[in-house]
Amino acid sequence: MKAVFSAVQLGHAPSWFLSKGHLVDYPESPERARALLEGARQSGAQICAARRFDDEVISTVHNYRYLAFLKSAFEEWSKIDGAAPELMASLRPLAPTLHPSEHIMAKAGRFLMDFSCAITEKTWPSAKASAMTALTAADMCLKGEGLVYALCRPPGHHAYAQRAGGFCYLNNTALAAQQLRSAQERVAILDIDVHHGNGTQAIFYSRADVLTVSIHATPDAYYPYYWGGARELGEGEGRGFNLNLPLEVGSGDDAWLKALDEALKKIQSFRPQALVVALGLDAHEADPLRGGKVTQAGFARMAERIAALSLPTVIVQEGGYLTEHLSDNLAMFLTAYEGVHRLPVHEEKPAV
Repeated sequence: MKAVFSAVQLGHAPSWFLSKGHLVDYPESPERARALLEGARQSGAQICAARRFDDEVISTVHNYRYLAFLKSAFEEWSKIDGAAPELMASLRPLAPTLHPSEHIMAKAGRFLMDFSCAITEKTWPSAKASAMTALTAADMCLKGEGLVYALCRPPGHHAYAQRAGGFCYLNNTALAAQQLRSAQERVAILDIDVHHGNGTQAIFYSRADVLTVSIHATPDAYYPYYWGGARELGEGEGRGFNLNLPLEVGSGDDAWLKALDEALKKIQSFRPQALVVALGLDAHEADPLRGGKVTQAGFARMAERIAALSLPTVIVQEGGYLTEHLSDNLAMFLTAYEGVHRLPVHEEKPAV
């Protein structure tokens, strides 16, 4: 198996976010990327460097005004007298806006959905490197690698076409799917992060060429709250091409595997030519966000069942936070997946 990573992703390191009314340490830290990299190595994956793509590729998923904001936000923020080291919006334009202010605080309110996506000096380079990691993995898959793991950090599945949220700035899963779609007629996304992939759902909600399926803790009691219900089926041409399988918060192996069987039936009926797995390891029983109780053995069983689809696959890292088990959780998942995945592999030089 090939695994793609860029060390530039380690630069993004906000200090805090708002949780239950408290300012707490930012859990989406560079250290979790280092732990995941160790897990990839434990699985025997060959680590390849992400290569550069033109920014235009990112704009196949993201709005150009939003991308311009991400590129310039910290510089604009730094020019304000007394500005803190990190940009965080202090208001959101929930009511219809009557004045189109271009002040950095106004733009931050429009483009940052919640209090978990601060912007630092290194946010844009890191988010871009994370996107390049996903795009490199998808490109390698298209060139004949049957299975590629993209170690993306910061994660992406909460990012909309023009909004950041939930530690996510660029939607790596959507970018990988769109890249695969450039050469395949139908692409499926299976998101098994403990949080609903609301940004990914929104990006493809009106499309019939990309199936989005998400298993996650119910939004009745868990982030992102406003999206992820079972009645969200898609709209227009995309109606019937979105499936949400919400589970009770704290669900364990049996519930996740039962939902996964339903998800796989939906994917098989769609008959995709390629698959993107949005891999969250935050459903683990020891994860600090406490959304699930999946064991390491449970992750391995999920990996085996997904791999049995025998599709060209890009595994994109989403959530999963620092515990002593994080490296082993990833190694267990990748090892189990590769043990079942049996597609022909063509020799390709590692991406540089």
